[in-house]
Amino acid sequence: MRSNRRRTTALAGKAGFVAAAALAIGLAGGGSAALAQQTTDLVSKTAFRVCADPANVPMSAKDGSGFENRIAALFATELDLPLEYTWFPMATGFIRKTLAANVCDVVIGYAQGDEMVLNTNHYYTSAYVLIVPKDSPLKDVATISDPALKQARVGVIAGTPPGTQMARNGLMKKAKGYHLMVDRRYEDPPGDMLKDLKAGEIDAAILWGPIGGPLVRQGYADDFKVTPLNGEPMKPKLFYRITMGVRPGDKVWERKLNSLIRRNQDKINAILTDAGVPLLNDMGTGPLEPGQ
Repeated sequence: MRSNRRRTTALAGKAGFVAAAALAIGLAGGGSAALAQQTTDLVSKTAFRVCADPANVPMSAKDGSGFENRIAALFATELDLPLEYTWFPMATGFIRKTLAANVCDVVIGYAQGDEMVLNTNHYYTSAYVLIVPKDSPLKDVATISDPALKQARVGVIAGTPPGTQMARNGLMKKAKGYHLMVDRRYEDPPGDMLKDLKAGEIDAAILWGPIGGPLVRQGYADDFKVTPLNGEPMKPKLFYRITMGVRPGDKVWERKLNSLIRRNQDKINAILTDAGVPLLNDMGTGPLEPGQ
């Protein structure tokens, strides 16, 4: 939520978009018993220790208002442990300064497949979204390849997968780019993009859904329409499965979190839905239906 594979944030994450320096974590030797012992040594037994960005709204925030904060609180309750945070901007150095430094034990939102962490099972699937005014002639557009966007001024976060689709479809000439690698305590590209859309400086905005959906619900629910971009006919895909990230050697911890995800999936879905995160089925082919 949180880059195309480095983030939730935001990307995407990550969306949602996790961007961090490469890390090699080796847990040497031994067998399953030795690995379990090493994992026990690294993961706190006295607190649920979360690595998070203090200003990655609407995902995480130091005041606890983000939907990832709510999921973290749910898990802390399930584990009967106090919730503790290590705060660091989700930009270069995030994993190295947090998870890899053993000062916290889990990143709540991380795109599946990133090699810098060990991914848990995914707990939701979402997509980049197209955001337009409700009365816009673009209100029925559902793909970047739609010819209706040819003359549109589209806002996009630089270096994210939608930019590749936009370039393929000849939309970059009129596009307005917004920074990806920022400390959102001081710069807010998603917020700026939506302000520009409201002011008419751009005709459409493309954001990672777990960022764009909740921001629209919070500030522009009467103004904008949000459409998931999960139907693009060509790669790169614009939908992603989101997991929790742990240290590559923490297999016992990973399994414990997988169990918590499985037992609490309905509660997690309720938190995400309440926040305005657009949820898709596992294959990204359509909205998540009740009971899936």
